[in-house]
Amino acid sequence: MKKLILLLFIPFLMNAQEDKFEGQELVNDFIKAYNNEDYQSVFELFSAEMKTALPINEVTDFLKNLNSNAGKISANEFIREENNISIYKLTFEKWVSQYSFSIDDDKKIAEVFYFDTYRDEILSGLAINSLSNNGGLISDKQIELIFEKSKYFPNNTQISLAFINGDKVTYYGLKRQNDSIFYLSNYQDIFEIGSITKVFTANILAKSVIDNKIKLNENINDYLNIKFKNNISISFKSLANHTSGLPRMPSNFGRVGNSSDNPYKHYNDEYLKDYLINFMEIDNKNTGNSEYSNLGMGLLGFTLSNIYNLNYEELYQKYIFSKHNMKNTTFNINLANEKLVKGLDIEGNYTSNWELASLSSAGGILSNVEDLAKYGIAHFNKSNLDLMLMTKKTVKVNDQVDVGLGWHIINSEKSDNKWHWHNGGTGGYTSSMVIDIKNLVGVIVLSNVSAFNAFEGNIDQLCFELMKTLKDVNGVLYYE
Repeated sequence: MKKLILLLFIPFLMNAQEDKFEGQELVNDFIKAYNNEDYQSVFELFSAEMKTALPINEVTDFLKNLNSNAGKISANEFIREENNISIYKLTFEKWVSQYSFSIDDDKKIAEVFYFDTYRDEILSGLAINSLSNNGGLISDKQIELIFEKSKYFPNNTQISLAFINGDKVTYYGLKRQNDSIFYLSNYQDIFEIGSITKVFTANILAKSVIDNKIKLNENINDYLNIKFKNNISISFKSLANHTSGLPRMPSNFGRVGNSSDNPYKHYNDEYLKDYLINFMEIDNKNTGNSEYSNLGMGLLGFTLSNIYNLNYEELYQKYIFSKHNMKNTTFNINLANEKLVKGLDIEGNYTSNWELASLSSAGGILSNVEDLAKYGIAHFNKSNLDLMLMTKKTVKVNDQVDVGLGWHIINSEKSDNKWHWHNGGTGGYTSSMVIDIKNLVGVIVLSNVSAFNAFEGNIDQLCFELMKTLKDVNGVLYYE
């Protein structure tokens, strides 16, 4: 449920000559080919040197991913030329991009081909900082960070925050209205948390292992009365740490005919079973490597639900939400009632909530920062053996990132400190949660900012930057 970072960048030398009109012709050709999924024609817009640096298979994979996550391009606007690089604003169905490229003497794309989130300087300039520390609740530095990261968001944006220090929690909230950003007490208000749900799904798995109900390396095949296509076998562990080789989404997802504002609603158990029997594919190249998969975590939850013979609401309530006194956490939007904060779409208009049906275990939970803080603090108690199992490294991504069960583990370059992190995003919400088990601190950020908003990445950035303002168990700012 979290949008991929869409980026392709080639190191460059500033030697090309171009102008707006040459650039516009290339932009038009690119948009036509891209929208028609004619990636070979996009490739033909490149110079010979660019073709060598970016082979057709890499270009195709990138553009397919871009199309899948951002959709078609509906509009373009020339912004400026800077150091011989043309910069355009491209409006996709689900994203607004700053598109940068350079042109050689043959009017081919050369050396620079770059997509980044579009930054609207006008919107941020209208924002008025009316935040207060609410009697010393948070520091001036934290207020400054919160304002800087939230000023790009539209009117009616709400952000709810929790600062964890040991067993103590400080709550802070804000709302943007009439271009003023001001303090709001919203720590009990409910938001969609998107893919943070995956942590809870991994928690059910960990509990099952601790209770000797299953073994982590067992195959799920033994627990489902379904014959997978080509007799593919998949372990519980590989689903929880994204090493199964399954794609991000099932290949029959587009057959459902879901609406853009509630895309998962009709992908029920029958469609999932149909995928497993008739369409299932494993990328053998990536098997054993951590490649993020909503499908994989959805399949894990589906399997666990079958093992316990409980639906998602019953299963998670019984073994997690009730255990940690999470009274406002649920899969059932009807239980959120008046506490629910309405989600905003890419334009800042109120939008539908997402119903994730069979894939709910990948992103269907609603919660608030009060409940999530309780859950975060529970990780500090080593007697919670299921939580301890989840936080252990199972696979290395790179030198900075490992994956446990559900959790991403961010390793400090300067110390042995580790952050356990996950984020989430849906059509109307973006979230981020980080805890440091060793030093008993954490930050939770929930918002009604769309995952397709051009600045949704600010929610993660805010979460990380606020972590750096916290003090460890010895009262020391050790992150800086």
